[in-house]
Amino acid sequence: MKFNVSWLKAWVPVAVPTATLCEQLTNAGLEVEAVEAAGPAFTGVVVGQVVDVQPHPNADALSVCQVDAGGDTPLAVVCGAPNARAGRHYPLATVGAKLPDGTKVRRAKLRGSVSEGMLCSAAELGLGDDDSGLLELAADAPLGTDLQAALGLEDETVTLDLTPNRGDCLSLRGLAREAAALNDLAVAPPPCPPVAAATDAALPVEIEHAGCPRYLGRVIAGVDMRRQSPFWLRERLRRCGLRPIDPVVDVTNYVMLELGQPMHAFDLGTLRGGIVVRGGRDDETLTLLDGSTVPVDEKAMVIADHERPVALAGVMGGRQTGVTSATRDVFLESAFFTPAVVAATARRFGLHSDAAHRYERGVDWALPAVAMERATALLVEVVGGSPGPVITAEHPDHLPKANSVTLRRARVDALVGETIPTTEVTRIFERLELSPKTAGSGADMTWTVTSPSHRFDIAREEDLVEEVLRIHGYNAVASRAPTARLTLSAPPASTVPAERIEDLLADLGYAQAVTYSFIDPALAAVLDPNGAPAKVLNPVSSAHAVMRTNILPGLVAAARTNLARQAERVRLFEIGQCFATNADGIEPTNRCGGILIGPREQPNWAQVGVDVDFFDVKGDVERLCALSGAEVQFARAAEDPILHPGQAAVVTIAGAPAGRLGRLRPQVAAALDLPRGVFVFDLDVAAISGRRPRRHQALSRQPAVRRDLALVVDQQTPAGRIEAVVRRTLGELLAELRVFDVYAGPGVAAGSKSVAIGLTLQHPTRTLEEPAVRRQVDRAVAALADELGARLRS
Repeated sequence: MKFNVSWLKAWVPVAVPTATLCEQLTNAGLEVEAVEAAGPAFTGVVVGQVVDVQPHPNADALSVCQVDAGGDTPLAVVCGAPNARAGRHYPLATVGAKLPDGTKVRRAKLRGSVSEGMLCSAAELGLGDDDSGLLELAADAPLGTDLQAALGLEDETVTLDLTPNRGDCLSLRGLAREAAALNDLAVAPPPCPPVAAATDAALPVEIEHAGCPRYLGRVIAGVDMRRQSPFWLRERLRRCGLRPIDPVVDVTNYVMLELGQPMHAFDLGTLRGGIVVRGGRDDETLTLLDGSTVPVDEKAMVIADHERPVALAGVMGGRQTGVTSATRDVFLESAFFTPAVVAATARRFGLHSDAAHRYERGVDWALPAVAMERATALLVEVVGGSPGPVITAEHPDHLPKANSVTLRRARVDALVGETIPTTEVTRIFERLELSPKTAGSGADMTWTVTSPSHRFDIAREEDLVEEVLRIHGYNAVASRAPTARLTLSAPPASTVPAERIEDLLADLGYAQAVTYSFIDPALAAVLDPNGAPAKVLNPVSSAHAVMRTNILPGLVAAARTNLARQAERVRLFEIGQCFATNADGIEPTNRCGGILIGPREQPNWAQVGVDVDFFDVKGDVERLCALSGAEVQFARAAEDPILHPGQAAVVTIAGAPAGRLGRLRPQVAAALDLPRGVFVFDLDVAAISGRRPRRHQALSRQPAVRRDLALVVDQQTPAGRIEAVVRRTLGELLAELRVFDVYAGPGVAAGSKSVAIGLTLQHPTRTLEEPAVRRQVDRAVAALADELGARLRS
């Protein structure tokens, strides 16, 4: 909602500065989004009166005007506007003036005639887009007065971001109520007496749809569409963000802004028979004012004549029956449409109009008659014409019912936390037109209010407490810290908390990312080509049309954004839900993923710029899996559609698959617009967070013995299998096993490799002697030979 302050002050005499008023509105729940000057910046422009107009001696399209600007003698001004008339008042930019576009007005000679200024159009002053002629001012505008002061351009325009429940504030009338309540003032609305009928012309009206409980129509015959809306009306529309169009549309828009009642005007000559509010029919279509054609069936509520639909009720009028410059008779509509019906229609056809915006939030159902009289008076004043009688059709049973709500003194005190004086509560209700009735006294006192027709959001006791608090002022209530008995929960013994996983990854240099579960289908196809992601039925955009099946799409997108902003080293992780589809539907799982790109270390004087490799990501995953204390193994990955062969691994924990890690294939990285050398991991959170039971034992006081073995094994045998065999064979005697060298080349048979391991043996209660150590090492070598075909390297 956009309004200008001077218009609001015409309704309620607010004396506080605009900044204070904006603070009051924001604190009362009507958030102020922006405050702007009502008019563009220009200087040296005054009110002038053309006293004489003569044709230019050397140019047919120009004229020489004598303009009285309040000085001793008129100024000669060369003008090319077609509407320059003697006796009219226009803006005059004097010599030295500066216009909004930066133009500086100088004394000039045009085709041999001296011009001592410039008569201006609305477009040249930034007061609209009409550049067809001069901006005509009021006949009583004082000559020589600065135009900024004459037009009140020192005014300010305020933009509000209203919540959907405050549809009553989408008008000057509603905002005036709020400003009056906040400043303890009375609202002074403009007079709106009934306009007597001057002709019998009328159009019958019928209602056949429950979505329109009340419909008023009125004929205004003999309007003159050649007239222009007065400047004050056009200027108020401009300051509220609406563009003047023609006198009839301007008046209906003005009433909508002033009172909050959307209205529509039809060209009476295009209507056939009477008006019927009904549902559409399967074979009907309607061309709207914006040029679009929509099919209207029984689900859509339409305004129709006796042959065809002529408007989408509460949303937009039809093009065939709209008012044009040739219109002579107008049929004016003012109605109440139920919010749900209008919202469904607007959403179905993807239409958003000012009328629908208001009807969706609820328009005062008692307002149509008042708005009809106000619009009639303005139209007769602007375009003339003879109004006919107001024709009303309504279904009272379908009209909203006022709510009666009782507020208890004890309840308001309990929710607020302190006692607001009784007189203050009553005053607030009265200012908000809630008609309070009091009963009882002291702690047993109650207020019973009846919700007015413009408030749809007063339904329960808490709503009244909110009204009291926002007008009284949230900042006027003392802040008190709540007291509560807090019970510390026991830390889980069987699982690793997600916070611990996040902390470890942060310690390893990763930054946490939070991305959408909805992703682009093209991205899903690249990162899970064999997957079947679930489709979103009503996506907010095409880039969020399917659900992710793994955690990588969001990380890839985030990494790409970082690289585009000159980040050379990227480490990101995310923990979130992924959604796999199966025969039973969609199965959500928690995944933990990461992505590494760029140098291994931050650039510094002591480090050579070496990029991350497979073992960096593998080491990070090992650290992550070590949190649970479970046995983790890495196996060479089978053919993975996105990971590079030879630089990918499958992660298993306690023999069960837990995820994968590796380098993206070059073609995948290219398709994602990523550099080469991108490493990722994708793990099942449930697998890595299952903590094995704790075991407590004393530290051995006996000396440890180390033996190193160089084993020749098949090239494809992973070191993890060697470790598993040795640990199973030696049991608790093995205190530590380290792989410290891997070699393939001269001295080792083709297809084989040498793996050097260090074994640290230690008995918990006795010293291990050399024969016992030798027996244990021989047992390990024999087991490796039997299971893996390993032999000691000679």
